[in-house]
Amino acid sequence: MTNEQKRANVLHGVLFVALFTCASFYIAQFPVMQYLSLSPLIIGIVLGMAYGNTLKKNMPEAWLPGITFASKKLLRTAIVLYGFRLTFQNIMSVGLSAVIIDVIIITGTLIIGLLMGKLLKIDKETALLTSTGSAICGAAAILGMEAVINNKPHKTTIAVSTVVIFGTIAMFLYPLLYRSGLLDLTIQQWGLYTGATVHEVAHVVGAGNGMGEAVTGTAVIVKMIRVMFLAPILLIFSLIIAGQVNRSARTAHHAIKITIPWFAFGFIAVIGFNSLNLLPGSVVNALNYIDTFLLTMAMTALGIETHLRKFKEAGVKPFLLALILFLWLMVGGYYMVKYIS
Repeated sequence: MTNEQKRANVLHGVLFVALFTCASFYIAQFPVMQYLSLSPLIIGIVLGMAYGNTLKKNMPEAWLPGITFASKKLLRTAIVLYGFRLTFQNIMSVGLSAVIIDVIIITGTLIIGLLMGKLLKIDKETALLTSTGSAICGAAAILGMEAVINNKPHKTTIAVSTVVIFGTIAMFLYPLLYRSGLLDLTIQQWGLYTGATVHEVAHVVGAGNGMGEAVTGTAVIVKMIRVMFLAPILLIFSLIIAGQVNRSARTAHHAIKITIPWFAFGFIAVIGFNSLNLLPGSVVNALNYIDTFLLTMAMTALGIETHLRKFKEAGVKPFLLALILFLWLMVGGYYMVKYIS
C-alpha cells in the first residue's frame, strides 16, 4: 500500500468520525438534551459505542487508522485549543480563596481516588482517569490524562461514564439543596461550591441555571480555574510515569524513552495568549466551537473503539470509586467553602 493510499484511508476514517460528530451536535439541540445539559461530547461517545458494538464489523478495516488518529492526534490538538476558554484574569476576579479551595479539591480528589482505587483493587489507569475526571473538568480532563498514560480505550470510556452519571446527579441535586436552604451558604459561596465540586463545565452551567445568574457567573469562573490546573497535573503525572519508566528501564537494562505531553505546554501558552485579548470575541467563540467539535470527534472515536464487554469485566468498582469521590466533593467541598471563603 502506497503512502498516498494510507493517507486516503486515514482521511476516510476521520471523515467517518466527523459524520457521527455532526449527528451528535444535531442531537444535542433536542430540547430534552438541552434540559439534561448533555453536551455533544457525551452524545458522541454514546453514538460511537452504539456503532462500535453493533455495525463496526461492516466498516472497512482500512479506516481504523483514521479512527485512531481522531482519538489520539486530534485529541491533543483539542486540549491545546481548550485554552481559548480561559484567561488568567479569571483567577483575579474571584480571589485567592477560590484558588486555594480548587487546589485542595483537586489534590484531595486525586489522592483519595488513587488510594481508594488501590483498596478496591482497581487497575491504576482506570483509577487515575476516574479521579482526574472528578477532580478537574470531567471528560476533557480524562481525555487529557488518557493522552499522557496511553491506556486502553475502554478504560477511558468507563471513566467518562462515571463523570456523566455523577455529574448529572449533581446538576439536579445542587439546585434542590439550594432551594431547600439546608446548606448555610451565601450566593457567592454557592457559586464557589458549585464550581469547585461539580464535574463537567456543562454540569456546572446546568446546576447554576437552576440557582440564578449570580451563582452561575461565580461557578463558571471557579470551574475554569479548576480547568487551568489540567496542564500542571498532566505534567506532574507525566514526570511520575517517566520516573517509573526510568526505574523499570534501569532494572531491565533497556533504552529509556520519556514521553513529554507537549500539548500541555501548548494549553498553557494558549491561555496566556487568550489573556492578552488580542482576538475578537467572535473569533474566540469560533475557535471554541471548533475545539468542541474536535473533542467530540475524539470521544466518538473512543466510543467506536470500546466494547461493552469491557464494562462487564470492570464491574461496579469504578462506579463505587466515583461515588466515593462524589461524596467527598459534596461534603468536603461544602466545609471548605464554608470555612475558607
